[in-house]
Amino acid sequence: MSLGNSLFNARKKNGMSQEEVAEKLGVSRQTISKWELDETLPDIQQSKRLSNLYHLTLDELIDFDMDVKEIEQIIEKTKDEVEQKIDWTNAWGKKYPILLTYQKEVKIEQYATRIRELLDSLQKRYDYNDLDAMLVLKDILYQVWKSKK
Repeated sequence: MSLGNSLFNARKKNGMSQEEVAEKLGVSRQTISKWELDETLPDIQQSKRLSNLYHLTLDELIDFDMDVKEIEQIIEKTKDEVEQKIDWTNAWGKKYPILLTYQKEVKIEQYATRIRELLDSLQKRYDYNDLDAMLVLKDILYQVWKSKK
């Protein structure tokens, strides 16, 4: 994503017009437009002021992805009671159909036994509760998968 798109999305997420941002920064609306269209770039001082205005770090502002921010906010706001009601396999299965079909092919118990051993090991060695052990194991699995790419 370009810096211009990041600036545009951050401004929209904060419910501000180009005119409002321009007024707060002491520049013209056209300047804001040029930044958002990647015709020009804000200098470092203006970038810092933009990050403060949009409540983002400079790194976040440069890489601002509204979808990712929205997902992070939804996760933070989701209550445990609501989370328990969600069928995550079915929800993710809409995007990844393998989650809805693998049970017919894979001998789950073979893998489940080994996974239980790993969970038990994490719980005993690090004194993790059930949820923490599962989250750590899930993250380790993700890191291993990611390193193979």
